[in-house]
Amino acid sequence: MVNFGLVLAALLSGASASPHRARSMHVLHRRDAPPSGFVNSGAAPDDHVISLKLALVQSDLSGLEQKVYAVSTPGNAEYGQHLSKEEVEDLVVPSSESVSAVNDWLASHNLTSQAFSPAGDVRSVNLTVKQANSLLDASYSKFTNQKTGSTTIRTLSYSIPADLKPHVNVAYPTTQFPSTSVSSQGLLVSSSRANGNTARALLDSCATSFTPACALELYSIPTDVPSQSDSRLGIAGFTDQSAGAADLKAFLEKYRPDVPDSTTFTSESVAGGVNNQSDPGVEANLDTQWSVGIIGPTVPVVFVAVGDDDGDGFFSQLPAIVNGLLNDTNPPQVLSMSYGLPESFIDEATASSICSGFAQLAARGISVLTASGDYGVDGGEDPTLCHEFQVEFPATCPYVTAVGGTVSQGPEVAWNSSGSGFSGYVPVPAYQAADVSAFLKTLPTDYSTGRFNTSNRAIPDLAARADFVEIVAGESQTGTGTSASTPIVASIFALLNAELISAGKSPLGFLNPFIYANKDAFTDIVTGKCANPGCNSEGFNTTQGWDAISGVGTPIYTKLRTAAGL
Repeated sequence: MVNFGLVLAALLSGASASPHRARSMHVLHRRDAPPSGFVNSGAAPDDHVISLKLALVQSDLSGLEQKVYAVSTPGNAEYGQHLSKEEVEDLVVPSSESVSAVNDWLASHNLTSQAFSPAGDVRSVNLTVKQANSLLDASYSKFTNQKTGSTTIRTLSYSIPADLKPHVNVAYPTTQFPSTSVSSQGLLVSSSRANGNTARALLDSCATSFTPACALELYSIPTDVPSQSDSRLGIAGFTDQSAGAADLKAFLEKYRPDVPDSTTFTSESVAGGVNNQSDPGVEANLDTQWSVGIIGPTVPVVFVAVGDDDGDGFFSQLPAIVNGLLNDTNPPQVLSMSYGLPESFIDEATASSICSGFAQLAARGISVLTASGDYGVDGGEDPTLCHEFQVEFPATCPYVTAVGGTVSQGPEVAWNSSGSGFSGYVPVPAYQAADVSAFLKTLPTDYSTGRFNTSNRAIPDLAARADFVEIVAGESQTGTGTSASTPIVASIFALLNAELISAGKSPLGFLNPFIYANKDAFTDIVTGKCANPGCNSEGFNTTQGWDAISGVGTPIYTKLRTAAGL
C-alpha cells in the first residue's frame, strides 16, 4: 500500500537479520482465551502453511452502503437500479498507496500477495507458521475442538506495523475460530424406505409430516408461475456436503408427484468444491430437495459446492463463496445458506470485512438468506458457560436476511430453539429500528443488562416452518432446524423474482428494507417462546409485531406479490 520513503528504505536495508523488527508494531486484535470448547494443544508446527487473508481499507465503504439502501428501499428514486460488477468494485477497490504499503511490508519478509477478492480489497498470502509468527508478531498454536477432536491453527494475538493501521483492517485466520456446525441440528426421528404418495394424501398428512405440498398450501405459493431461466436460486454447499440427484428424484416422486421427476439442479464449483454423487449429505439434500420441491421447474436451482483448500471448514468457505459470486458476471439472484458459527468466534473487524462482501452482493441485486441458528439465545456455545446471549454469524450481518423457524401447520408457533437475539457488533439498521424498539418495550426494564446490546442488529428478520422431511441415500428422514426454513423462504423470493423478471421488472435484490416496509404481507407469529435459552435466562417470547424469535412472521405469497407490484 504506502511507499515508506527513502529514509525508511535505507534503515530497512541497513538492518541485520530481521529488519521488520525495527518497525513499531500495533496490536490489531487480541483475545484473552480461545472460545469455550477449544483448548490449546501446544505450538503449531513451523512448517504448517497458512493462507493468510489481509482485508485492506476500502476506498468508499460509506458510498457502497448508501447505494445498497438506495437501490433496495421501496419508494427510493433508485429502487431496483442495481449496480454492475464494475460499479461495485470501483466503490471498494483499495488505494494504490495501500496496496504498495502492504506489498512493501510483505516484501521485507520475502513474501508476496495476490488479490483474493475481485476488487483486490482482500489479498491472500501463503506462508508458513514460522513466517506468520514473524510477520504478525504472533504465536500460532494448535487448538483442539473438544466436541469434534479436530485441530485448528490460531493465535490469540497479532500485530501489524503501526504505519499500516490506515491501510489494513484485519488479517485472518488469526484470532478468529472456525465452526463446522450446520445451522440445522438435523435431528433424525424416523427413517424408512421412500414410497410414493398422492397429492391428496400429502395434504392430509400436513399435521404430522410437513412436506413441500404443505408449504405450498400454508404460504399460498402458486404452482403455475411460468418458467423463467433468468431467475436463478443458488444453494450454498459447505463442509464437504454434496447434493444427490438420485435422492432428489425420489423426493419428488414421493412428495411432489405433480412435478416431473426429471426436474433437477445444476452444480457449480467455488474454490475447488466438488458435488460428489456417491456421498450425498443431510444438509445439501435438504436444501436442494426443498428448493426444487417448492419451485419445481419454474426457476433453475444451482448447487454451489465450495471447496476447503485452507482446511478451515465454514470459516474459510464463507468468504470464498462471497468472492466467487462477486467474481461472477451472472450470479444467482437469490442465495440460500443454512450454515453459521457463533458470532463471538470472530472479532468485529473480521465480521465487518466479510459483511462488506454481502453489501457488495446486495448492491448488485442479490438476495442472501441465511439460517438464524438452532440454539435459541446461546448461539451454539456451551449454554452452561455463556453469560451473554449469543447469536450466529452471518445472520447478524445487516445485508443478509436471517430466517427463523416455526412449527405447526396452523396456527404456526415459534420453534423453541430458533436462533434469536442481538449482534454484539453491528448497530441496529434503520430498516428495523422502529420494530426492534417496540419489541424491547415488551421486555422487563432490566432484562437486557449484561445479556445483550439493545442498540444492535436483531435477528431473525422473518421465519418459516423448521420441521422437514427429506431423503438421503434412499432413506426418508425427518428433523427440525432453521436449515429447512431458509430454502423455503429463498424459494418464495426466487419465484417472486421470476414473476418480476417476466414482467420486465428488476428482481427484489437485498430484501430487508422491502420486508420491513411490507409487514402486512406476513403472518404475525404470536405464540411460542425460546425454551432452549441457556445463559440462565428465559430467552425471548413472541409478541404482536416483530419479535426476536420469528421476526415479522411467515410469508404470504399472494400479499408479497402485491407488495412487489405484480
